[in-house]
Amino acid sequence: MKLGAYLAHLGSGRPYDVASWARRLVDAGFESLWAPQIIGRSGFVPDPFVALAAAVVVAPEVEIGPATIQVPLHHPADLAHRIRSLQLVCGDRLVMGLSPGSTETDYALLDRDYRSRFRTFDENVARLRDLLPAPPPFLLGSWGANVEKAARDFDGWLASAHRRTPDQILEALRRFRVAGGGRAIVCAIPLSDPSDLAPVGEQLHRYAEAGFDDAVVVIEPGGPDPEKVRALFP
Repeated sequence: MKLGAYLAHLGSGRPYDVASWARRLVDAGFESLWAPQIIGRSGFVPDPFVALAAAVVVAPEVEIGPATIQVPLHHPADLAHRIRSLQLVCGDRLVMGLSPGSTETDYALLDRDYRSRFRTFDENVARLRDLLPAPPPFLLGSWGANVEKAARDFDGWLASAHRRTPDQILEALRRFRVAGGGRAIVCAIPLSDPSDLAPVGEQLHRYAEAGFDDAVVVIEPGGPDPEKVRALFP
């Protein structure tokens, strides 16, 4: 199982300097870098396209991707343009985590209809596939029946650990595999304090033994050093 990390934290403290944080993560041995799209919640999270483009410059050797882009918040033509632009910067190291979104405040801030997000997501993803001549791998970040959809219709699945227990995540992975799913990534595994190292280390080994292909951690301000996190799963 490969180990990646977020370029941003999800708390309310000062944002990380993306370029220097990316370089430190890569120097510590992380194999992929990810950026979430969060707009209407507390704290400030940089735009994922800007953050990932900056990371590519200082860390040209690793995979990068958003985890995730809330597709219904974008016009598909504009989103396709942004994806193609990022492809020009990073080439075939880009993977696209896509989701319907799960937080109503992001939708309210942009005057989007939260209740129709699943229908809008399906429509816009179909248009993205038509608009992109050579789309990067599309990974679906969602739960419920969408776990099977990720297996059938996408190149992989992003399982967010932000609001799920390891047992819930492993049960969903079983469903994903039964449905014939490919790449499975458990992401947003939080580390807020050095005392989180031991329990997160146990989780990582459980995820690897269950068959996840990747795990992605979020190191919050005040959390353990990236080097210590990476040593949990050499």
